[in-house]
Amino acid sequence: MSLHEELTAVQRCLDDLARTVGRLERSLAQLREADATDRSPAPDQRAGMVTITEAPYDATLWTDSDDEGLGVRGRHAP
Repeated sequence: MSLHEELTAVQRCLDDLARTVGRLERSLAQLREADATDRSPAPDQRAGMVTITEAPYDATLWTDSDDEGLGVRGRHAP
């Protein structure tokens, strides 16, 4: 492949990249516009949100659980 052909191929790739970036920028602008018109509700108004307290978990929740990779509590690992 000659130098001229390689430069032409590089220019074609750069043109494709510039077109793709332009399409992505337009898509991003559309997403931003849609987001601006369709704002999500305030955090306290969101459905299904659960507040997790800083209090320690109840130890009885874990009495029959397995320690990941170690097997059941009170038994030796294999």
